[in-house]
Amino acid sequence: MERKHNVIIIGSGPAGLTAALYAARANFKPLVFEGIQPGGQLTITTDVENYPGFPEGILGPRLMDLFRKQAQRFDAQTLFQDVTKVDFSARPFKLWSNEELYLAGAVIIATGASAKWLGIPSEQRFLGHGVSACATCDGFFFKGLEVAVVGGGDTAMEEANFLTRFASKVTIIHRRDRLRASKIMQDRTLANPRIAVMYETVIEEILGKEVNGRRSLTGIRVRNVRNGSVRDVRIDGVFMGIGHQPNTQLFRGQVDLTESGYIIVAPGTTKTNIPGVFAAGDVADPHYRQAVTAAGTGCMAAMDAEQYLESLH
Repeated sequence: MERKHNVIIIGSGPAGLTAALYAARANFKPLVFEGIQPGGQLTITTDVENYPGFPEGILGPRLMDLFRKQAQRFDAQTLFQDVTKVDFSARPFKLWSNEELYLAGAVIIATGASAKWLGIPSEQRFLGHGVSACATCDGFFFKGLEVAVVGGGDTAMEEANFLTRFASKVTIIHRRDRLRASKIMQDRTLANPRIAVMYETVIEEILGKEVNGRRSLTGIRVRNVRNGSVRDVRIDGVFMGIGHQPNTQLFRGQVDLTESGYIIVAPGTTKTNIPGVFAAGDVADPHYRQAVTAAGTGCMAAMDAEQYLESLH
């Protein structure tokens, strides 16, 4: 079945739903593919305290639900389906959700980026309950507590240094015998009296408890990769600093990407190398990765798309 739309938005985090709101208010009646796990990374975030307008904080899933309802109020259509294939070689652009074909005058890609995880079951069990992949999002909750950061690159060093603003102690856990971060980041980190490094160490298990349905992290089980020794370390929080992976596999060969897989946009815009295809949010942002910056670029993408569509007439 063929379906034609002025604007199709792929992704339903702050970028995608803000784009939907602006495109809907411009009377384009956008279609949003929310995916089978809608809401983006905020749906796995418990408390959001740094989004403007919510002085008491708000639950991540609740915030995304409000985004969705606001876009739907202006006739944005949302589907809980994934886009499985795209063809941007000619207008109208072609997008498939399984066997169904959709045509678009303009496309906004807002598929986000996913944090890289260790891949152990306990990590997901305590996600949002002591385990995080965003120090700037969650560091505030660990005032006066002891936390660990996993990784040895610049990302991990940035996370560790930032967390010393709140935590009483930060322990970097790195599987190799030396850090791989840039020298300036290493020097800054190793000179910080609140930061310690556990080399040649990996996390085997994240330890915690559940009382009255509320989970809390109590420590980690670590293994020395050189001698195989295992011990438990008391810790209050664990931050993953092993990077993010942009969700761009679907667009390889369709739009220009960086070596890391992020979509390249023209500076100061959301325009990709394909006229009529735009990118917003973390999928094109390896640096900030915040809900508020994603929402801002979602607004930009909708306005860029509006300008593009109007230029065709």
